[in-house]
Amino acid sequence: MKIINKIFSFKRGEDYNNNATAFVNSSDFSSPTEYFIWVDTKKIKVNIFRGSKNKWNLIHSYLCTIGKKSTPTPKGTFSIGIKGLYFGVERGYKCWYYTQFKGNYLFHSIIYNLDGSVRDGRLGMALSDGCVRLAKENAKWIYDNIPESTKVYIS
Repeated sequence: MKIINKIFSFKRGEDYNNNATAFVNSSDFSSPTEYFIWVDTKKIKVNIFRGSKNKWNLIHSYLCTIGKKSTPTPKGTFSIGIKGLYFGVERGYKCWYYTQFKGNYLFHSIIYNLDGSVRDGRLGMALSDGCVRLAKENAKWIYDNIPESTKVYIS
């Protein structure tokens, strides 16, 4: 594993979870809550840690969808803000369990039609308008468990 200027890379075959934990703990990340979220846009994963500065333990690593090239997910350090049950009804769809991390940028579920069927369930790709899409149960976990002001690092 190599870490240069908070850029994380590792060799094929190395354990992602162990290396992700080592990366976060060696990068001096802190959070005012007991949680820290790192969105790894290279591996297209949302990594959720519990603990404190230099003592973070990875508790969840979720495959996600990030912003496409023309509407990328913003990179940097942000904080969890408002939350809501769903949005999009006025446009003919529903995204469930949204959690804001910067302005109009959110963690939320994949996209559903109003009848409850999946409209776009793709994960592991760069195709959103900048939000971070997750499986519905994973978006719900963040919505239910991650407190306001938790730090989010996106690289």
